[in-house]
Amino acid sequence: MRVIAGNLKGRQLKAVPGKSTRPTTDKVKESVFQVMGPFFDGGKVLDLFAGSGSLGIEAMSRGMDYGVFVDKHPKAIHIINENLKLLKLDQNSEVYRAEAHRALKAAAKRELTFDLIILDPPYGQVNYEDILKAILELNLIRAGGTIYCEHDLSEKLPGKLQELEAFKEDRFGGTIGITIYKAQ
Repeated sequence: MRVIAGNLKGRQLKAVPGKSTRPTTDKVKESVFQVMGPFFDGGKVLDLFAGSGSLGIEAMSRGMDYGVFVDKHPKAIHIINENLKLLKLDQNSEVYRAEAHRALKAAAKRELTFDLIILDPPYGQVNYEDILKAILELNLIRAGGTIYCEHDLSEKLPGKLQELEAFKEDRFGGTIGITIYKAQ
């Protein structure tokens, strides 16, 4: 697993040991960031089900100024912190061990808003519509911001949800679905 592009291009990342996480492949990462960016002019990224942190780190390598990484598994938190230190991104990031809805409420309490929110939870274990509604209700995504959802192909995400509109839906292999929203 590595950083695909940007100022950290080619740098290796540590993966979370075991089968509790499913790293996004380099091919998928490269393809979706070409759609979402491919590069950013500053901004904040929230990697909500961060795993190793590779997607949030990719966004930071491509120009996001600041990253907030959240996962509920202790092994994932350890690896995220190691990866951020290794890449010298630890001064521009925060890492929290928390359940997703609790983390969203905490971010809203701090009045944080994000330009990019990454949702790549364990397949079949999260109601995307509930998470997306919470993001909107808590005003966590900026107007013009992007929300990236990686999901099992069997999960159908809405094309439009309040002020979110899907502008890209794709499939990779026989199992991975991608839906990318833009906030109006």
